[in-house]
Amino acid sequence: MNDRLPKVTIIIAARLDQAEVSALAAARQLDYPPDKVEILLARGKQPSVQRNAALRAATGEIIYFLDDDSRPLPGNLRRAMAHFNAPEVKMVGGPSVCPPEALALEQAFALVMGARLAFASSCARYRGVGRTRATSEKELILCNLLARRDALLELRGFNEALYPNEENALMDELQKRGGQLIYDPELLVYRRPRPTFQAFCKMLFNYGRGRAEQFRLHPTLGSAPNFVPPFFCLYLAAWPFLPALGRWALAVYAAAALLQALAVLPVKKLHWLPAIIGLIFTSHVFYGLGFWRGCFTKPKPPPAAVLAEVKLERV
Repeated sequence: MNDRLPKVTIIIAARLDQAEVSALAAARQLDYPPDKVEILLARGKQPSVQRNAALRAATGEIIYFLDDDSRPLPGNLRRAMAHFNAPEVKMVGGPSVCPPEALALEQAFALVMGARLAFASSCARYRGVGRTRATSEKELILCNLLARRDALLELRGFNEALYPNEENALMDELQKRGGQLIYDPELLVYRRPRPTFQAFCKMLFNYGRGRAEQFRLHPTLGSAPNFVPPFFCLYLAAWPFLPALGRWALAVYAAAALLQALAVLPVKKLHWLPAIIGLIFTSHVFYGLGFWRGCFTKPKPPPAAVLAEVKLERV
């Protein structure tokens, strides 16, 4: 039975000076034949550059991308291989879930990221949603993503100028060529959200910027919902000058945010209600501002010094 299982290369991106990489210990605990697993730790200063270097050095038929702090469930590899039995399947992924030991602020961020009003269909990246299904790049996340190595190499890996949306553009291209992407809500990793409000806002801003840059280079109809937050920012800027009827739209938004916060909050954490409503609002504003920024920035490939600093370690 094990002879039929494909070889898997696990690629983990980490910083050059990072001493502790928690994903390594979790990767070693995966339930899969040891002779069928290769672990590559790619150190550097730009994750897409690091992943591309590891991809070229990998020998596995299937690549499993993990972030340095991803903690996959032990059964993830065997579960994913069942999906790869269909030759048209090129990528398989699942959510990145906040672990129960996370701090209160991190748990609040996780609730917001898993809220449909805040993250639309991408909320499936942060909590298990629905059943296993064919999907799009909106629901998959790179810190918990498996792919066929030959399909990635055919597209020359990730577009390093598009970081942090390099995987989204790659998934779009795979689908254009007839490849299928699978979302499995039970194929999860545990990963803590950003630790501070400042880091959370920076993440949102970069996500918005990256989406705008991706849309400029690879426009698709699937990116249409991402225009809502930037136009919401324009609405907020114009709000004092709008007629009364136009200003009432903000009250409708506030009611929707209240209902969404009530929907995601456990009963024992209802006292978090104001904070969750505020974070939903924050997610739209900072994503929208980042999107506008990305409309005017020019994606640039990383400098030669960054390319040269990648160090690969076979673990």
